[in-house]
Amino acid sequence: MSKKTKIISFNAFEMNCISHLSPGLWRYPNDQALHYKDIEYWQNIAKIAEQGLFDAVFIADVLGVYDLYGSNDIGALKTALQVPVNDPTQLAVIGASVTKHVGFGVTAGVPFEHPYPFARRLSTLDHLTKGRVGWNIVTGYLPSANKNMGTSELPHDDRYELADEYMEVIYKLLEGSWEDDAVILDRESGDFADPSKIHHIGHHGKYFDVPGIHLCEPSIQRTPVLFQAGNSTRGRKFAATHAEAIFIAPPTKEYAKIAVKQVRDALLAAGRDPYSAKIYCLATIITDSTQDLAQAKYNDLLKYASTEGALVLNSGWLGVDLSRYNLDDPLSNIKSNAIVAQVEALSNSTTNEGKAWTLRDLIKLTGIGCQGPKFVGSPSQVCDMLQEFVAYSDADGFNLAYATTPTTFSDVVEFIVPELQKRGVYKQEYTQGSLRHKLFGKGDRLGHDHIASQYRVNGAKSSINDYAGTGRRQFTKKDIEYVI
Repeated sequence: MSKKTKIISFNAFEMNCISHLSPGLWRYPNDQALHYKDIEYWQNIAKIAEQGLFDAVFIADVLGVYDLYGSNDIGALKTALQVPVNDPTQLAVIGASVTKHVGFGVTAGVPFEHPYPFARRLSTLDHLTKGRVGWNIVTGYLPSANKNMGTSELPHDDRYELADEYMEVIYKLLEGSWEDDAVILDRESGDFADPSKIHHIGHHGKYFDVPGIHLCEPSIQRTPVLFQAGNSTRGRKFAATHAEAIFIAPPTKEYAKIAVKQVRDALLAAGRDPYSAKIYCLATIITDSTQDLAQAKYNDLLKYASTEGALVLNSGWLGVDLSRYNLDDPLSNIKSNAIVAQVEALSNSTTNEGKAWTLRDLIKLTGIGCQGPKFVGSPSQVCDMLQEFVAYSDADGFNLAYATTPTTFSDVVEFIVPELQKRGVYKQEYTQGSLRHKLFGKGDRLGHDHIASQYRVNGAKSSINDYAGTGRRQFTKKDIEYVI
């Protein structure tokens, strides 16, 4: 498919909190962010996303608080910047209960969720959503999370080494423990399952010891759709190995092109089709029936944006205390152990005026929607910009951050989706089936070309050991001769 005719995809980018990427906007008239604790709020978000034929509701998360700005958590608490924050995983079931098609991508950090119980959580979500769940794999970037877990913060690249082994355990449990025909439901004998087809995975690694079976029978997708948001050099290598959908946050169209190419090249280097993973860019759309109304809406929204909240958020993303910077200091020499890709994006791109990013520029950019581009205008203007962005960058779509919730999403559904459909660059209906099949049209399960397949029964990377330490008897040659 040529770039000009590429079908554009949307996710609703949400978080189980008050202020996700637009701090201060919870004060805007009719904003519903304060209802984040209510089931009805999340059901409504899911319905809006499905009405707009979005691929998924993509739910971010952090386990920790943004306490780098000013070396304390005061700014985060004052502005409700991603705190308080509730668990994201239950939202998938809540949303799925009132929809039939839209997917749910939930974020969970591998340093803080042991793979044995987490694999059970993934299978449970996939069962209850009927195969519409995805997992956004993150390695964590807030030092406060490690402090409160009583663990030491690993260097950036070491976090991905741990994550690689974590994925081994997940694949062994979800893909290689229960065979497809393990459940036999023999009512005469009373046997629910054939134990010989349920395997102890025998994993003994550097970070994890998981010798036993998976606790759940196979779900529709087995392994949920794998999302990943790492776009540093090491993050891209991890994503190219595992991810099916990759989220990046380039501040400009020009840097988006660079970042997308880096991801495509990494996929190729990993032996995969460079288009085997979908790439979504962070963006915020402010629109209305006319350009004047859209611009007036944007100007009005900006009045509520919190400068302090933006500085708190960017300090966390960049891994530095921005209170130590003057407004016109360049941001090109930051050294980070947080989201390295965001540091690289600022270091390797320029503002629209062609100059190096300063703190003043960053505040201006990130008051609404953080570091993603803002598309402001009438439906025709916004769709022109979206098509130009996708054609220029080779991205597949957008993770849409909201200015106000749920109005930003409902505006996109009302004004933008019909215009894109009219142009033939947006889907007209959902494909039937699981989230994976909807995204790629190749069935519910990960394909044989994905690394997960190597951990299945008789796979090259399987470590199944059904006997040592399991209490199961392994028949010897002598036993076999005796039976004969």
